[in-house]
Amino acid sequence: MFEVVKNGPNRLDIDFGGKLDSYEMKTALDELFNNAKDIEHGRMLYRVRDFDLPTLGAIGVELSHLPEAFRFIKKFDRAAVLADKKWVKKASEIEGAFIPGLKIKAFDLNQEAEAESWLTS
Repeated sequence: MFEVVKNGPNRLDIDFGGKLDSYEMKTALDELFNNAKDIEHGRMLYRVRDFDLPTLGAIGVELSHLPEAFRFIKKFDRAAVLADKKWVKKASEIEGAFIPGLKIKAFDLNQEAEAESWLTS
């Protein structure tokens, strides 16, 4: 499951869970890139539930879209990740340390109000 909702002029809300295969990854990336076309200094709120690692095919699709992914990520300043698994939260924050200009902070799923507050600060 993967859903992207544009929540205002500079924000995307992304909900996903389960395991992504190559078709779902392509669809998800297209949805992300299309929804972010006009965003500058954006914010993202990720809700990650019951996430499993993607299939090898999905990883291949993601790698084939790296140039677009780098352009996409430059449009955002902050991302809050709400997750039910500790390893997802930790991996998100580690990823944020390697992406210049993007701050990523992880929260428990029940901390949505705190995540919203952090996104708008």
